[in-house]
Parts: sequence; C-alpha cells; structure tokens
Amino acid sequence: MESAQDWHSAKALLEWQIELGAVDAISDAPVDRYALAPSEPKPAPKAQTSAPVELPKRTAPTPPPAEPKIDYVALAKQAAAGAQDLDGLKAAMKAFDGCELKKGARNTVISDGNPAARVMIIGEAPGRDEDIEGRPFVGRAGQLLDKMFAAIGMGRDVPLSKDAVYITNVMPWRPPQNRDPSPEEMAMMVPFLERHVQLVAPELIVLMGNTPCQAVLGKRGITRLRGHWDSQWGKPIMPMFHPAYLLRNPAAKREAWADLLEIQAKLNEGA
Repeated sequence: MESAQDWHSAKALLEWQIELGAVDAISDAPVDRYALAPSEPKPAPKAQTSAPVELPKRTAPTPPPAEPKIDYVALAKQAAAGAQDLDGLKAAMKAFDGCELKKGARNTVISDGNPAARVMIIGEAPGRDEDIEGRPFVGRAGQLLDKMFAAIGMGRDVPLSKDAVYITNVMPWRPPQNRDPSPEEMAMMVPFLERHVQLVAPELIVLMGNTPCQAVLGKRGITRLRGHWDSQWGKPIMPMFHPAYLLRNPAAKREAWADLLEIQAKLNEGA
C-alpha cells in the first residue's frame, strides 16, 4: 500500500501542474471533451384509443329542375285560330299574357274604323296618346294619317264601306319609351294580325313603316320598299312612310302622295 505524500510534496506537485497550465481537477477517468452529449430518446407515440373521425364530404348542391320553356308563339297561334269573329279575336288578344309589354301598358289597343272597309292600315305600336285613349293613330301622326286619306276621299269615320279605312297595329301594347318592338315580341302577335286580316277581309293592305313591313313581309328598308306593291296572306300590300316620319321629314310627303294615288288607282280597278 502506497504511503501518503507529505504536505509539502503534494503542494509542490500541485504548483508544478498549475505552471504547466492544468486548471481543472484530475479525476480517475479521462474526459473526452470533444464528444457530443448523448441525446435523450424520443418518447414513443401514444397509441390511438379510437378510430379517427371522418368528416362528411362536401358535395355541390343539386340545382332545381329547369322550368319548361313556354312556346308563346304556339299559344298565340292556337288562341288566334280559335277566334270566330272580331269580338272573339279582341277577347283573345286581351287575354294573352305571353308578351311582357302588356304589363306596362294602360290599354290593349286593337283597332279603329269600319271593319267592312276596303283598305286595312297596319301601323307599328301605340304611342302615349294611343295608350291613354285605347285607339290607334290618335296623336299628331294619326291626325296626319286622317288628312292623307281624306285627300283621296277616304277615312276611318266614313259611313260607306267603299270609302272607309280600318286601322290596327302590329303590337296592341305600347313599348316603353316608344322603342321598336323586338322580333320575339312581334312573332307572338303576328298570328293575331294574320287572323285579323282574315276576319276583316280587306281588298288591300297598307303597311305604315318598317315594323309592319318586317312583321308581315319579313323585310325592312321602307325607303326602298315604299311605292312598290307586294303581297302576303292573299292580299296586295303597299308599304308607305309612317306619318310620324313625314312629320319629321316633310319633303317625303311628295312620295307619300304618290303612294296614295297608287292606292286610289288600285281600288278603282276593283270598283
């Protein structure tokens, strides 16, 4: 067994180690200071005690079934064909709800004049005055129309049918802001107009402006069409400038007068 060092020897040894740079106490086992400290083991995941909750899958909402599209033109043809006289036709037109224009109109403007007349005049649609009064061509344009036919001895208030005129429009309801009727709106009313012509049975028809030319003849361009006879529904047809156009363009009254003379000559041929 080794003997313990005396105090002086131990002190001298310690001072010698300090001079050499030793600053830490010496243990019995060597220490590797470059080695990493051991990491603690990760805790094991906890076992699931219940199955995960599955959220319901989101699905797009089912759109409602589309409403069947109503064929208003077919309904108009059916209603018009069922009219046996003018009163029945007027009732069918007033009952027809396919055209949106009806909702904003005050009156259903159908006709004026003598139903036994030789000449049937077809205009475009009621204006403000016509919508209020419930008769076609009663405003400034209507007053000019009366003067035009009075110049050849005809009128809506003439008692004799041979000199009388009968007046109607393509559209019985006033379009908002007096806009032109759309092709869809006209298509609904053409069956009523055709039946109207069949019931009145005039000798000839006068179309006032582009809208009736499009509805009856399927053509537009009144400047080109006016003054030239055409035919539809078994009737001779004369397109003319609308009186409202003549009020804006007085120089066109020359052509309107020529058209009136053509109408008078046509009637004299059949007299």
